[in-house]
Formats: sequence, structure tokens, C-alpha cells
Amino acid sequence: MPYRFLFVSNEGLSLDLAWRLHLEGHEVKLHVVKDVQADVGDGFVEKVDAWEPHVDAADVVVIDDTLGFGTLADQLRARGKHVLGGTGYTDRLEDDRDVGQKELEALGVPTLGSWAFDDFDEAIAFVGANPARYVFKPAGEDPTIKKLLTIGRSEDGRDIAMVLAAYRDTWGDRVGPFQLQAHCTGVEVGLTAFFDGRRFLEPVCVDFEYKRLFPGDLGPMTGHMGMALYWSAPNRLFRETLGRLAPRLAQAGYVGSIDVNCIATADAVYPLEFTSRFGFPTLLIQLEGMRGPLGDFFVGLARGDAPPLQVQRGYYVGVNVRVPPFPYNDSGLFESFARNRRVMFRTDDRAGVHVQDLKQIDGQWVLAGMDACPLLVVGTGDTMTEARQQAMRRIDNVMLPNMYYRSDLGERWSNDVDRLVAWGWLGA
Repeated sequence: MPYRFLFVSNEGLSLDLAWRLHLEGHEVKLHVVKDVQADVGDGFVEKVDAWEPHVDAADVVVIDDTLGFGTLADQLRARGKHVLGGTGYTDRLEDDRDVGQKELEALGVPTLGSWAFDDFDEAIAFVGANPARYVFKPAGEDPTIKKLLTIGRSEDGRDIAMVLAAYRDTWGDRVGPFQLQAHCTGVEVGLTAFFDGRRFLEPVCVDFEYKRLFPGDLGPMTGHMGMALYWSAPNRLFRETLGRLAPRLAQAGYVGSIDVNCIATADAVYPLEFTSRFGFPTLLIQLEGMRGPLGDFFVGLARGDAPPLQVQRGYYVGVNVRVPPFPYNDSGLFESFARNRRVMFRTDDRAGVHVQDLKQIDGQWVLAGMDACPLLVVGTGDTMTEARQQAMRRIDNVMLPNMYYRSDLGERWSNDVDRLVAWGWLGA
């Protein structure tokens, strides 16, 4: 049966899900909050200038961000609406790293030492008095400032002290609060799962993020260049991290997807940060593997009676296709390289292609918004190598001037997974 979905999207991140639900025959309305992203989704689904008049008619309201949107979701749930999205509690888990770490400690999950500062000189003095290897993590909402994240390499912290002094002199009036976190050597791995208000659904996703711009983990930090993942039965890694959060999520009334990113070692696993909402590009890769009607699943998830999560076995590689000025915000460069550029295809085959910052004009896909993040391309296979190779073949079908992407996603897979299996965190 057709359902009515209302998407309240901060930047249009959930466009791909909205479009796929529309193609299934459901009534979909999308409101994009940010003015600079307002044209994202035009021509793909019905857009509305205001979301409030459409709440009462919606079977499900989908909210795809934190930064206060969880409080909005709480208010809508209090009115009796079924909402996929955060809560005030889960917003704090993601938006305030200190809150997330303290919550994990209260649940008995080990955490890495972290120290909050808003003064560079105090932080420099702290490193001098406590020599060790650190990670510098800016806080706040500014994506440009967040890209200043720096992983120290000196065991005495000397390199981070130099970075702190440089940032004080060049960025001091913009950075605001920041953290120093103790460095840990291990395997970076994430767990993502759907939560229906009472429990986690099975299977869960084991995922490996690629955040730097260039192959080989070189270049600036970005929000995301892609991800390798697979679906798994709950494993030890899940049970000792995300799984412990279930009672708190149920108490808060959380419904949706949640991810925790961790560093695993032979002796312990240390959660680093939460994504307490639909993750991007995680959700788009998950959609590639989900079987059965999406509308039935997401309505059931919102109502707390989701049908069994049926997925395609195997491995997945999702590659973000970017254009300049990504990963930076520069309106002049955007006008030169991205504004209204068409996405073309060598053949009619668009398998594995998921839409992001796009609009549709007369059947043509055209860049929209200001983030210069038009596509995610997914490859699947019985091995991670097959999945990566299929993703590269599918990207070869895309014609978009000046596009770039990482070609090495999944290459470190064998080494990372072998260690996680050997340490007992994952099954063979």
C-alpha cells in the first residue's frame, strides 16, 4: 500500500531515500532547510517551502540531522507522529563529544582520555606537562574548522604543540572549543544498526570509513570519500559498544539508524564518536543491499514493528564522486566548476548510482546546492576486491567534468579484518 512520507532535511542528505520511496509509488514531500541547498531534489520528488502544514497528513516524518533537529523529533513524537530521526539525547551524543564519551563510560565501555580546551596556550602547556601522542579535534558546526583535525605522530606531543601554536596564530579567532584526545594505534572500524524504539534490528553493518581526499589516506580531511562495509550478525564488537546503548536509546525514544566509530586493539575497543541519525553515505550503501519494499520497512521501523531486514549477502564499496571546490566552501570556484553542471552517462545503465546534491531538469541530472557532492556509486561482490572493481566500472560510466574520487576504497580490507578476527572482535 502507498504511504505518505514527509522529509525534513537540513541539507537534502536524504534525497536518495526520498526518491527511491517515490519510485515505489509512495507520496513523498521534501523540505530542505538550508537556503544554499534549497534546490537539492528539485524534479526528483515533490518539494515544499514549509514542512509544518504537511505534518498531520504524513504517515512518517523523516528527519536527517542533529544540531537541534532531535528536539524537533521529540516534539513531533509527543504529538503522536511516527518519526525516523533523533532525540535531544542522541543529538548530544553526536554534537558534544564529551557527552558521548561520558555516556559510554557510564555504560562500562572503555574510552580514550580526552581533554577539552578553549584556549590554545592552556592546551600547549598541558601537552608540555603531559608528553604523549595526541589527536587535535576541533568542535563546533563549521565544516572548514573541523577539517583542521590533526593526528599527531610524535610520542612526546611535540608536533601537536607546534600545530596548536600555528592554529592559535592563524585560526585562533575562529576555532572555538576543541579537544585533545589520547592517540591509540589499532584498526578504525564502525558499527551501524537500525533501532526501532525498543531494540536493534539484525543484521548490523561493519564499516570502514575513508575520510581523506586522496588515495593512500593523503590530503585534507573530508566529511567522507566513501566506505567499505558488509552486513553481519551481531558480533562481539557490536555487543561491547553500540549494543550496550540499547536501554538508553529505548528510554529516549530513539528511532532510526545509529553508528559508532571505534579504534579496536588486541585488548580493547575504544568508541570515538557517534552518528546518531542516518549516516551518509552509509544509508545509501545500505539501500543498495536491502531487499523487499523500502516503504514497508521504514514505516514499520518508525512504528516499532519493522518486517525482517532482508539484505543481499556479500561486500559493498560506496565511492563518493566529488567536484571542485569540495572539500572547501568557495562560492567563486563553485560557480566556475560546479553550478548547473550536468551529470551524463555513457550508457543507460545507472545500477549502483545514488543521488546526492542534484536536481532534475527535463530528465537531466544537474548539480544543485553548494556542497559539490553529486553522486555515490556502489559496487557489490562476493569479495571486497570484486566490490571495488564493480564500483570502478560503474564510475567509468559517469561523465562529469572535473570529477574526482578515491580509487583505493577497500584495499586495506584484508589487513584490517584479519586483525579484528584474530583479536576476537569479528567472526571469521
